[in-house]
Amino acid sequence: MIAQIPQMGTSGRAYLLLAFTALCWGGNAVFGRLAVGEVSPMALVTLRWLGAFALLLVFAQGRVRRDWPTLRRRLPFVASMGALGFTVFTGMFYIAAHWTTAVNIGIIQGAIPVFVLIGAFAAYRTRVGWLQVAGVLVTMLGVAIVASGGELARLASLTLNFGDALMIAACVLYAAYTLGLSRRPLISPLSLFTGMAAAAFLSSLPLLLAEAALGRLQWPTPFGWIIVGLVTLFPSFLAQIAFIQGVSLIGPSRAGVFVNLVPVFASILALIVLHEPFRLFHATALALVLGGIWLSEHGKPA
Repeated sequence: MIAQIPQMGTSGRAYLLLAFTALCWGGNAVFGRLAVGEVSPMALVTLRWLGAFALLLVFAQGRVRRDWPTLRRRLPFVASMGALGFTVFTGMFYIAAHWTTAVNIGIIQGAIPVFVLIGAFAAYRTRVGWLQVAGVLVTMLGVAIVASGGELARLASLTLNFGDALMIAACVLYAAYTLGLSRRPLISPLSLFTGMAAAAFLSSLPLLLAEAALGRLQWPTPFGWIIVGLVTLFPSFLAQIAFIQGVSLIGPSRAGVFVNLVPVFASILALIVLHEPFRLFHATALALVLGGIWLSEHGKPA
């Protein structure tokens, strides 16, 4: 009995940290909607990663200094991963928020684990069980229901909401980023995150200039600065730190399950904060996405 108490305490701390992570990432969909009219997408991306990088320099400089020799040798990898997973994904994420609801964004984002499974099979011929195939199909049905607004007949005529289509593309890119992490250098996760945050900031600058050239750049309003601060502190910094700590406590396999809470928290926060409608087709799609992920997780070949 005595030996089990620390283990229960460790798991409890991990569960709180990982639930907090999912809450922050679910809240990012709400922040994206709140940013509309307050700060332009690429301005938000640039300021977000500048702020996150500044915070990481304060808290992670010791680890970065220790890991710098390895990090320097893998700079092309770190730069490409930061640009793909952080800059391009978040840019598409915030642009999508101009065209669709936070509920839709959260539910579609919940399909990322299934996109990762499809990518792993396509790139590495990873073994896939029949339950996993069923999970993919069920999850894709859920995404299709959201993207079609509950009217699957719209898919036949390809009349998708632009924001939903952009969010699906963003999730595919993030799945590619996730698969790429299997080739990450063997350094502290915090050092790797710091390097990728720096790369995200630098790679966002050309896109910020492009946004300005198109006449769509909007620097934050007073409320927009609050959004920038919240996005920097919660989804970008605290959530990542909490996730790293949660993984260290219970391992990546158990920790990864908590990502499934992101669409749940996104839907709840969208209802509370934005008063967005949550219709029957949203509930159906959410159940299908979560159910499909459950099938995929429990159908892994031995």
